[in-house]
Amino acid sequence: MSKTIGILTGGGDVPGLNPAMKAAVLNALEAGYKVRGIRRGWQGLLHYDFDEPSTHDYYIRELEYVDVRTIDRTGGTFLHTSRTNPQKVRVKDAPDFLINSKYGKKLDENTIDYTDYVLKVLSELEIDALIAIGGDDTLSFAARLHKEGFPVVGIPKTMDNDVYGTDYCIGFSTAVTRSVNLITDLRTSVGSHERIGIIELFGRNSGETSLITALLAQVDRAVISEVPVDINKLADFLMDDKRRNPSNYSIMTVSEGATYKGGGIIETGEEDAYGHKKLGGIGQMISDDIKKITKTNTMFQQLTYVIRSGPPDSLDRMVGMAFGTTAMNLIKKNDTGKLAALQGGKYTTVPLDIVISGKKHADIASYYDKENYQPKVREFLGHPMFLT
Repeated sequence: MSKTIGILTGGGDVPGLNPAMKAAVLNALEAGYKVRGIRRGWQGLLHYDFDEPSTHDYYIRELEYVDVRTIDRTGGTFLHTSRTNPQKVRVKDAPDFLINSKYGKKLDENTIDYTDYVLKVLSELEIDALIAIGGDDTLSFAARLHKEGFPVVGIPKTMDNDVYGTDYCIGFSTAVTRSVNLITDLRTSVGSHERIGIIELFGRNSGETSLITALLAQVDRAVISEVPVDINKLADFLMDDKRRNPSNYSIMTVSEGATYKGGGIIETGEEDAYGHKKLGGIGQMISDDIKKITKTNTMFQQLTYVIRSGPPDSLDRMVGMAFGTTAMNLIKKNDTGKLAALQGGKYTTVPLDIVISGKKHADIASYYDKENYQPKVREFLGHPMFLT
């Protein structure tokens, strides 16, 4: 009797998800497995209603060669995604049919743990093992399923490159490449108007996107999540940079999770299922304050969804394919509870629960001058290709 695997993506979309899924699906089909794609990540399992057949057609997709033949040519995720966290569901977000069911465990008056229901759905769908692709939030629930005894393998993705346990996550290279190209183009306007350009990039806990982009785009300064910034000091630096530039402008990057010295992170809106509010605003704040301090016009640009849109670059295609193949190979060997990873430039695996054991940060000592807010690589020999 052939086995069945499930595959899903959760959290923000990144280029490289589709190549990873294509590699996993083709590998599975070649080995005689059946494959079921789960739409909208963990939501597809939480909202699956045994008494409503339409939910099966909506959330479950049988995958054959023809379904994945061309998906690697595009970005995003063809299975769609969500930020659902089944082990901590707000009452107002729970499916109606589950509110008074026996499967929920109340954590408090406002939240319920529906892990048991997800396990029931996986059993009813006859899924023998699961491949979960996501960041540390999505993978934290995958680790929970592993703890409960369900066979699961994880693949790390995020433009922040901040999944703990791997040097590289799918999506990072494309995000950096797009950011560098857009900043290079933006120099046209910043230079024409002789302004100070402030570019805000992704990065909640890790400043790697800002740091590596700044290094490759050769901007003047980079503010990152790990190092709170002195705004007056930064303003002086940028004015000096502007005066030294024959075109009379300066330009900098900033992580969305960066903070002022003595200040907190800039967040807005309601917390999501993983306890995160929407980040963004530090770039605009820096732009406004720089303008006030220096009496010089600034030009602010927030590069967010545009750098995660479109097809993956060559590196994210390669890593996606490698991670997808690795995940399926682990399942074939019954070696689950693992995360596909890159360490020291080589593909490897690590225990899946490592993703909930810490937070990954940029290597400041090796790659950043925190006194001058600049990327500073003092030595390349012996370091990974992508300096992560």
